[in-house]
Amino acid sequence: MAGAVAISLQPPTPVPASASFPSLPTGAPDPTAGAGIEDANCWHLDEEQIQEQVKQLLSNGGYYGASQQLRSMFSKVREMLRMRDSNGARMLILMTEQFLQDPRLALWRQQGAGMTDKCRQLWDELGALWVCVVLSPHCKPEERAGWLQLLSRWDKLDVCPLEEGNYSFDGPSLQPTVAPIPGSEEEEEVAATSPRHTVFGRALLAGELHWNDAYLQRILASDSYGPSLTGSVGGDKPTFDPQGRPLWLGEPFPTACARVDTLRAHGYPQQALRLASAIINTLRLQRRHQLESYKQQKKELLQKGSTCITNTEGWVGHPLDPIGCLCRALLEACRLEEETLTLYPDSGPEKRKVAYQHVPVPGSPGESYLVLALEVALLGLGQQRALPEGLYAQDKVVRNEEQLLALLEEVELDERLVQVLRKQAGLLLEGGPFSGFGEVLFRESVPMHTCARYLFTALLPHDPDLAYRLALRAMRLPVLETAFPAGEPHPSPLDSIMSNRFPRWFILGHLETRQCELASTMLTAAKGDPKWLHAVLGSIQQNIHSPALLFKLAQDACKTATPVSAPPDTTLLGIALELGLQVMRMTLNIMTWRRREMVRWLVSCATEIGPQALMNIMQNWYSLFTPVEAATIVAVTGTTHATLLRLQLDTPRREELWACARTLALQCAMKDPQNCALPALTLCEKNHSAFEAAYQIVLDAAAGGLGHAHLFTVARYMEHRGLPLRAYKLATLALAQLSIAFNQDSHPAVNDVLWACSLSHSLGRHELSAIVPLIIRSIHCAPMLSDILRRWTLSAPGLGPLGARRATKPLGADRAPLCQLLDAAVTAYITTSHSRLTHISPRHYGDFIEFLGKARETFLLAPDGHLQFAQFLENLKQTYKGKKKLMLLVRERFG
Repeated sequence: MAGAVAISLQPPTPVPASASFPSLPTGAPDPTAGAGIEDANCWHLDEEQIQEQVKQLLSNGGYYGASQQLRSMFSKVREMLRMRDSNGARMLILMTEQFLQDPRLALWRQQGAGMTDKCRQLWDELGALWVCVVLSPHCKPEERAGWLQLLSRWDKLDVCPLEEGNYSFDGPSLQPTVAPIPGSEEEEEVAATSPRHTVFGRALLAGELHWNDAYLQRILASDSYGPSLTGSVGGDKPTFDPQGRPLWLGEPFPTACARVDTLRAHGYPQQALRLASAIINTLRLQRRHQLESYKQQKKELLQKGSTCITNTEGWVGHPLDPIGCLCRALLEACRLEEETLTLYPDSGPEKRKVAYQHVPVPGSPGESYLVLALEVALLGLGQQRALPEGLYAQDKVVRNEEQLLALLEEVELDERLVQVLRKQAGLLLEGGPFSGFGEVLFRESVPMHTCARYLFTALLPHDPDLAYRLALRAMRLPVLETAFPAGEPHPSPLDSIMSNRFPRWFILGHLETRQCELASTMLTAAKGDPKWLHAVLGSIQQNIHSPALLFKLAQDACKTATPVSAPPDTTLLGIALELGLQVMRMTLNIMTWRRREMVRWLVSCATEIGPQALMNIMQNWYSLFTPVEAATIVAVTGTTHATLLRLQLDTPRREELWACARTLALQCAMKDPQNCALPALTLCEKNHSAFEAAYQIVLDAAAGGLGHAHLFTVARYMEHRGLPLRAYKLATLALAQLSIAFNQDSHPAVNDVLWACSLSHSLGRHELSAIVPLIIRSIHCAPMLSDILRRWTLSAPGLGPLGARRATKPLGADRAPLCQLLDAAVTAYITTSHSRLTHISPRHYGDFIEFLGKARETFLLAPDGHLQFAQFLENLKQTYKGKKKLMLLVRERFG
């Protein structure tokens, strides 16, 4: 965890043409010599085939197989570099030229769109390979000059992709001392903006680096290099740690790690390990000084409660992948297998489980390369660092983190490694602003959720207390904490916090999901341990702000708490319910299709706990559910046969639950009669007093504006339940609110009106007589009035309310009470005819003639109907004599 430092990389001394690489093993080729006998066929490379293959694969770039084949070609380049075959660099040149000729580059540039992730990953690997080539420890000066000339030309092309992530090219160098802690009074703010660079920028910078530093050559040349062998060679800067182990200073950490990767790539594994060890010695010493400095200023920083970032750019996700370079070099030395399976992610065949062994580090008693690999991986993963800019750069942070953890998960932890793990976890917790697990976090620090999940799982069997402390500390997501202070409502909380609220945090949804996974892992592990369960619950409620994720946690906890073949864990069940209640409160005013699922689940979870939990959510429904949810889901689901069977209640307790549900339903009906009256009536059917109360609520709501559609619905329900008089009462209330105009033949209430008329007819003459004035007042549609009239004349009305005998004859249309309806129907036909003729067009003449035909049928129901219709027609002919064609059709049809 290197802090911000001031020492910069000194300009290297040019290497004379005859310089050699002193740390090469015996038998290494002379860099000034020509090709050896074994290199006679070195340049027999089928260049056209390579170019065509790359071109074809790039044109199929959308397919996974194409990307895999291109990565295989990159692996081939690395293999050739390791064999010191100059064809490796030549093959890379051919591939690069084809990459730059990819027509999509110009298209993406014109459209201002970013390239695809797969393509960007290939470009990243291309740039990293060029760093290895240019930094070669044994190439000829003229070769390097030629590569740099090519890179410089490519670098200037408009289509050459830019490196993403605002990583610096002249970052802080490794040093054993520590700069002032950001956020302390000693800190000096230095603002600097770095220019944009292409993916070849780092390779061009590598052209300025050489291997002729005498101290570097001594590190690479011997496993036993120490102060006793050399005296003081470092000038003013220390060159060894207090244990006498060599340090590597004055160079940015990613650059130093690029040297390690280059040594491995060119077939110098021992030298790579020596330099890697020196770098880790430096990191350890630097961390020690950081911790000492933090302890001196801890009180001041904790009082402030926030800090500036110590590492504006992180090592995980960095273009040079420094932590990955060190880990792969160290793990490769510890592999038990003979076959050289690549450790580069996604670049070879399917990964197999790898076995590692402890290989001692020369000159460091008790150390092994496996220990160093674990330590440096945790150092990088636990580094407090700012999230880089750009969607791809942020995705790369996540991907690189997962790749490193995948390497660690291959390592089987023995007692020795567990001790390392425990020590490193403790240092991460105490690391202050240098650690992502420290007590004080920068607002935009990369969260530690994924790393913490690995550490928690690994530490839990050995040190549960440390595992929980570390994981609980890592639950933080500070960018959300500062955006939404406690007590303030969160905008649109249904899903992950809206990305437009945090335009830089493109991967926020992914990070929140990882936070949820960490919480779920802890909840599952804490089953049966109330102390840690409540600690995890508190952390979840404090740190997780997405209701969708909280709901998932609640579901997971409930599932874990209720195994099929064992008794439930009541504490964990209670936590699941508490999380569910929190989700209900957060989303109460935000309607979503998921609410129904959430409400049903909550009732199910409460049922698992017991009847009291179920009654509690019924009694406190106002803060949790809408009236519709409470009446149609909570009250109904909570009293189903399956629920009652599950609860195994005796009769008094069962009645108590029913009473609670009925009270809930009545409260909902009063609050939202339109949507809850019918569910309340249904639920209260078996209790007379509750049913009467629900019915009265409907009557009161009718006076308060309950719509005719809802009244008709409840009325039909009453008839279905064998309460025709109550149905009739509600139907009359509905008709009083209804108005159907002359031209509304297809009004949605037509069927309801016909049903109400049928009901009144079946009840008897008294009810029918009472409803006729309502029909006349509410309905002005002539065909509808005539239809009702016709239906009422087909049969005799039924029994009246006093039980009078059923009439033996159908009612006459010319007698009371139907004569009023007949007059209304005739009047409606006359009015409608005049209305239609005012704006009639010739194409509607036929419809109008048919309308008059129906009118005549109604007119003829009256004793003098024939005469009335004739007078009506004569009036039409006189009034609309200008419509000659229409009047001709009237005469043809009706005379």
